[in-house]
Amino acid sequence: MKLQPELLAQAANQARGLAIDAIHKCSSGHLGLPLGAAEIGATLYGYALSHNPAEPRWLNRDRFVLSAGHGSMFLYSWLHLSGYDLPIEEVKNFRQLHSKTPGHPEFHETPGVECTTGPLGQGIANAVGFALAGKMAEARFNTAEHPIFDYHVITLAGDGCMQEGVALEAVAFAGHQQLDNLILIYDSNDITLDAPANKSQSENVTARFKAIGWDVQTLADGHDIVAIAKAINKAKKAKTGRPQLIVAKTIIGKGIAEVQGTSKGHGEGGAKFADAARAGLGLPADQHFFVSEQVKAYFADHKKALVRAYKKWVKTYEAWRVANPEKAALLDSAKKQPLAADILAKIPAFPADSKLATRAAGKDVLQPIAAELPLFVSGSADLYGSTLNYIASDKDCEPANRSGRNIRFGIREHAMAAINNGIAYDGLFRTSCATFLVFADYSRPSMRIAALAKLPVTYIYTHDSIGVGEDGPTHQPVETVSGLRVIPNLDVIRPADPEETAGAFAAAVTRNDGPTLLALSRQVLPMLNEISVQTRREGVQRGAYIAVKETAPLTHILLASGSEVQLAVAAAKVLGPNVRVVSVPCFERFNRQPAEYRAEVLPADCRRRVAIEAGVTGLWHQYVGLDGKVIGIDRFGISAPGGTVFKELGITAEAVVAAAKAL
Repeated sequence: MKLQPELLAQAANQARGLAIDAIHKCSSGHLGLPLGAAEIGATLYGYALSHNPAEPRWLNRDRFVLSAGHGSMFLYSWLHLSGYDLPIEEVKNFRQLHSKTPGHPEFHETPGVECTTGPLGQGIANAVGFALAGKMAEARFNTAEHPIFDYHVITLAGDGCMQEGVALEAVAFAGHQQLDNLILIYDSNDITLDAPANKSQSENVTARFKAIGWDVQTLADGHDIVAIAKAINKAKKAKTGRPQLIVAKTIIGKGIAEVQGTSKGHGEGGAKFADAARAGLGLPADQHFFVSEQVKAYFADHKKALVRAYKKWVKTYEAWRVANPEKAALLDSAKKQPLAADILAKIPAFPADSKLATRAAGKDVLQPIAAELPLFVSGSADLYGSTLNYIASDKDCEPANRSGRNIRFGIREHAMAAINNGIAYDGLFRTSCATFLVFADYSRPSMRIAALAKLPVTYIYTHDSIGVGEDGPTHQPVETVSGLRVIPNLDVIRPADPEETAGAFAAAVTRNDGPTLLALSRQVLPMLNEISVQTRREGVQRGAYIAVKETAPLTHILLASGSEVQLAVAAAKVLGPNVRVVSVPCFERFNRQPAEYRAEVLPADCRRRVAIEAGVTGLWHQYVGLDGKVIGIDRFGISAPGGTVFKELGITAEAVVAAAKAL
């Protein structure tokens, strides 16, 4: 449709009114961005975005990401006006229980919301992931005759997002990857929550972004709809191999004279001036949540135009499917749910005399998985040589080869995890990434969001314990595994040998309702040949299983995970036939099992239990109870050869035997 700036200016003021009314009604929320960026929203949703409100997950839609998720009423207002399934009743229920308008935008909760945002900077990195997924899709599926993927990713961010390290890592990666389908609109209002922005920042944003490979436009008036439209059109048409930054100078809280342009524009403080503000915006005093018939008619007509464009694309897509059946089958495979049993059937059993670190076993397991799942991608934070998660049959994903499945993120663990979230939100590719386990805390905020948003990301994190040895306490993640286990909906799997590693990978890549972390060893671990291959592989799927069953009346249960399972098995041989060994590779999976299975593995009448793990002890008490004993490390590690560290810190089979006898 032709740009109609006067009408869109009316829509901007009415969107301001929706935000004021919703936030005033619940006495909670953020007014600054919805008011300050209203003209940007009007231009995007009333003119520039290619999308279809009737098909929110259309494959070739432009993706809009509100990185500054605290300004959620901006997004809800425009989704409502655009004709998404977000009626005015939901806008009125802003921040109320079970509404479609939660405090911050949440994936799965609201039609048109592409990802969960709120933690600052995350949305920028998510948008980079979306853009990378778009480039990978173009390379795999487009043909000269049928370009079915050509969408743009547009993200709106403020000063808070632009200051966060995760965003700066991500934009550097985007520049290096030449993601020219990415547009970042910087809502530059010179105000942060506590004070004017110049109290905490003084860099030249234009110079910074140009230096890392971005094109930059600056809008002196970020409320000029014609100028905004021209800038977005120019950014969309740019084929420079450079991501696009639009710096829009705006007034925070514009429309509420008492707070606009100041830090008071943050939060809901301006809502108390609602009546005067609404009058100043030309809104009727007696009608809250007002949208004029003229604005409604405009967006209804605009929706029809969007649907026509969508139907035109559908014809291209259908012709593409006929002309490219193999590509169509590959695209369809993204929707198929792989089964762990099918994946495991593709992974050969390891020789009984194998001597491998579980990271090395992971390398062998990854290759048949990659062959079975052609849309599986694997990235690393400059550590492929150590994490061993390179897909050997493929090459790097880079501007000259977007079909590559190995993504070099550089030393950017936080952005790596957040970019993976963006790829997972997009939903076409199954994604994974890798670094040392001790650096999981650099990834943790993004991992937490993945768990909250139920994203099927796999983290292949290695060097899992004090077995790292000489590297010392800075690299020995004694607290990390337990620290990750407490994140709801994150499966943490610590396999004990190569066959458990096969089971762990199968569990991770077939999980669709949340992320999985694989904690893999650097040191060589023995094959647990006392346990059948099938038992080990299938046992991981259930989180815990009987590894060695007693052959006489049960008196003791020994529990362990990862490299310490071998110690429990050795201790059981000394303690005699009344002892059971339970391998517990994944607390979360075990805790989701039916009560009957958990009771079968850990019968309540056997209370003499000893757990051993080379890490902090607290979480193991849920399994050993008040009568049991946990052998672990409630301190930081030491620098020495790995075997020496285990002995020095008491992580030995002898310690298990002594503890069991003492019960």
